[in-house]
Parts: sequence; C-alpha cells; structure tokens
Amino acid sequence: MAGAPVPAGQAIDASRSIAGGAYTARLHTSLETVEPLWLECQANGVCTAHQLYAWAEGITKRLMPDGADLLVVEVADAGTGEFKMLVPLMRRSRFGHRVIEWLSCGVCDYSAPLLADASPWTRQGAEAAWAAIRSVLPPADRIHITGIPQQIRGVANPLALLSVARDSIQITSGLVLEGDPATLIKRHGRPSFVKTYNKDWRRLERHGSVDLVDANTPALLERVFGALVEMRLKRFRQLGRFDLLAQPAVVDFYRSAALQGLSDGSVRIFGLRAGEDWVAAQYMLVRQGTLHALLIGMDQEVVSNASPGIAIIGTLMSWGLRQGFDYFDLSVGSQPYKEQFGTESFVLAKIDETLTPLGRGVAAVASLRERAELFVRSNPRLLKTAKGVMRRLRRSKG
Repeated sequence: MAGAPVPAGQAIDASRSIAGGAYTARLHTSLETVEPLWLECQANGVCTAHQLYAWAEGITKRLMPDGADLLVVEVADAGTGEFKMLVPLMRRSRFGHRVIEWLSCGVCDYSAPLLADASPWTRQGAEAAWAAIRSVLPPADRIHITGIPQQIRGVANPLALLSVARDSIQITSGLVLEGDPATLIKRHGRPSFVKTYNKDWRRLERHGSVDLVDANTPALLERVFGALVEMRLKRFRQLGRFDLLAQPAVVDFYRSAALQGLSDGSVRIFGLRAGEDWVAAQYMLVRQGTLHALLIGMDQEVVSNASPGIAIIGTLMSWGLRQGFDYFDLSVGSQPYKEQFGTESFVLAKIDETLTPLGRGVAAVASLRERAELFVRSNPRLLKTAKGVMRRLRRSKG
C-alpha cells in the first residue's frame, strides 16, 4: 500500500470535521488544475516567496526526482465551500521507504501553505484542516515536513499550530529595516562587529572602487550568476562541504528563476565588485516588502583579511531600506555573523508523523542523528573537530 501510485492529474475529494471546524480537502496531482487558485493566493492571499507559482513550477519541472508524486491539497470550508488554503507536498522514495514531504527538493527554506486571506487560524481549526488533508493523501510510511515558520506575514501558520508540530534545531533570523540607511549597521550591529565591518570596507576600497552591481539585464545576470556559482563551489570545495549547486539541474533551476525575476521582480541578483574583480554575489527572493537572502558566493582570496560576504549583506540591508523594504531575511542557519548584525532569531517547527513500522524505524534513526548533531553543535571544540573530519573525508573523495 505504501507504494501505491497516484494517478496523474486526478483530483480526490474528502471532508473531515472535528471540534473547531469542518473542512473539505481535494487532492491535485498536477499544477495545471490548481494554477488559478494558486495565482489568486499569490495576488490577494498570504504566502511566502518560497511558495510562488513560478518557483513551484520550476521545482516540478527540473528538480522532482523520477517516480515522485506531486500532491497539492486544496482545503475549503465544508459549510460554505469557501477556499481556505493550498498545501504543496510531494511523495517520493527515500532510503527504502515512501515519505510525504514539502514540495521543496532543497530550494525552499520555508514550508508554509498558501492562505486565501489573512483570517486568523486557531489550533482547533488547524487540526480539522490537517485531518481533512491527511484523508486525501496517498499511502506512505512517513510524513516529514521541516522548515515550518510560526507565522506567514503576521498570520499564524496552521502547520505550526498542529499538535504534531515540534520545535526543530533549525533557526531563521532577520533584521527589521528602519531608520536612516546610512546608520543602519552602526545602530544594530555589535560595536566590535561594526569596527571590523568598516575595516573590511577600507581593505576592499584599497583594491579599487567598490560597487554594488544590480544584475538587471540578461547579460549582466549571466555574468553575476556565473560568478556566484564559481565562487560558491570553490569555497565549498575548500571547506570540504557539499553544496546543491554542484548539481547542474539545481544551477539550471536557479538561473531560470532569476531570468523570470527580471520580468516579475520575484528574484534579484547582486554582485559586489572591487576594482575589476567580483568579490561577492547574492541571490535573493523578493516578496511583499521582504528581501530573502538565499545563495551567497564570495572570494576571500582577492582581498586578504576582508570578508566580502559580510560586506555585500550589509550593503544590501542599507540598499533595501533605501528602496522601501522593511525586512531583511537572512534565512535558515545559526552562523555567528547573523547575530552580529543585530538580527532576531526564530525557531522553525517540523512535523514527523510515522504511518507504518518502517516509517517509525526511519524516524527513530533520524531522531538519533538530530540529537547527535545538536550535541555536537552545543560543544564548540567537538564541533570544530567534527567539521575537520568531514572536511578531510569529502576532500579524500574528490
């Protein structure tokens, strides 16, 4: 049963009610059948930059693994028939079991449904909607959703309200953009960080004129994006770490999304140039007053003792404030530099429901790995040693 196929393009209806509300759910297995609702949510509802239709379409066309099933669940009020939200999922085989997870394939930092409007959700309502969603999903061993933000543009995320949702070890952080752009970094950053930040700028300027370049034409976009990929892969090889951009399909996905962004403004790419050299590049999503920093590439060999990655982030924060943006999202990760910018951090939630004995076994192993990772992260010396071992192992594999 766990491997039963999902008929392409089929819509399956069901309804479910519990205390707090009654909802119907409809399962869509193609984007085309749900495109009008999706675009309506995008235009007039509540959704994150990671759930825009063009982004999801790129995932289904370029990144979904062979044999994976697209599962987009439409939820409506059972009494009025009023549309409430879309939940984009997928089912795939992973390590010998079938898992239902978010439609992400590694390129969505956040997992949040597309809401029809900003109406508040209660825990009881979220539970009823989830019961309806569960009733139309195909058989699987496990439902595993990570990267769940507590809110979507100020509205409680129904997924985060569920009793099955738990805090994860993932943290996201960001900075509210307000006040004078010229003093933004000084006002929010730690004094020692601000001093180092200014020193880095002077070092970059000694190499030549430092310019923030907006890749706003196809030709310039190709140049800056190419530099980003090259710098990022070089740095990750030096660190002995794997990066998704090592996969041509992922590079193609990001390039295509950026080209689309030239017309709809959903994606922006910037490069930082010192003299004639690219020293950093940043790939960003744009949505409702927020700049989402996704991919960053940097070359720390051009100017010694400088941090061009920090420089471009700080520059973009000030640039964003000048352009009228009100929030700079530094995305998932607990890197120290984020805190030094004066950002506020938030814990992301996760859902891990096991539906079969096989699913329970896989989840138990995953839980052990997560606890081990958390233990290592909380011990700086052990973390440094573990990173060194992994770096040597990856280098030995080429």
